Amino acid sequence: MHSTLHHRLSGPWIAALLIALLAFPPVAAWFGQEFYISFGSRLIIFALVASSLNLILGFGGMVSLGHAAYFGAGAYVVAILMYHDLPSAWLSWPAAVLVGAVLAFLIGLVCLRTRGVYFIMITLAFAQMTYYIFVSLRSYGGDDGLAIMQRSQLGIDLSSDTVFYYVCLALTVAVLFLMHRLVNARFGRVLQGIRENETRMQAIGYPVFRFKLAAFVIAGAIAALGGALFANQNYMASPSQLHWMQSGTLMVMVLVGGLGYFFGGVIGAVTLLVLEEILMAYTTHWAFILGFVLLAIVLFLPNGLASLALRRPRRADAPTGDKP
Repeated sequence: MHSTLHHRLSGPWIAALLIALLAFPPVAAWFGQEFYISFGSRLIIFALVASSLNLILGFGGMVSLGHAAYFGAGAYVVAILMYHDLPSAWLSWPAAVLVGAVLAFLIGLVCLRTRGVYFIMITLAFAQMTYYIFVSLRSYGGDDGLAIMQRSQLGIDLSSDTVFYYVCLALTVAVLFLMHRLVNARFGRVLQGIRENETRMQAIGYPVFRFKLAAFVIAGAIAALGGALFANQNYMASPSQLHWMQSGTLMVMVLVGGLGYFFGGVIGAVTLLVLEEILMAYTTHWAFILGFVLLAIVLFLPNGLASLALRRPRRADAPTGDKP
């Protein structure tokens, strides 16, 4: 696998994208399509969560089938605190991030001591344990999940889909900016070195386990933040958000977008959810068609859509982190 440190869009493209994202809610409202503002929030949230998985899967080579555990845990933290009349986002959202980080730390302590299929199965086992724990909490809805009567209180009107959209956008942009700095720093280079050859990195003196655990915790914390936002967007925390199938969906997003490309998670999440929304509007057999489209993408673009969208000529005097 090639190094993928310097996947970056040029300044004008980033500016154009941000302008389009900022203009989206008023444009949707002007056309009388306010529903799409909420859908836009969903795209942004899953772009954030898929990017967190890409950190450990694409940059660290850790194939985790348990990432939904942190996503769902973050959602439940918000819902449970709301259930106990603690609606403040200043409390519940950091609490969700903390719970996701702690959960990832505890799971990582065990699973990161293994490799290959054993790592995959242990992450899956922990995720399913977390799923069944929340299903067993009858006082918090059990199988039915826990409904949220109102969105968290942030000092601004989050009940407005437009305001909530901008909050999700601001948080996601901030987190992606920090992630970009992280993967282009020493931490990111070491993490990719571990992905390429863990034994060699350990032999030259790098604390491999600590770096992997740190990445695991960061990814878990970001996924939990996404879960907190999704609970607000969906007005509910559901056990389905913790299920291994949710982890599989996130993995598909990363693979379709581009494994190890910085914007791979974003591109994959947007592509998958937009295709799903379009196909559902036209046919009841949308899942079959979607599967066929995703299979075609994987077969004909094995490096994901980002390999096509972010391909650029290399300069001899510049770092070459892009895949060919």
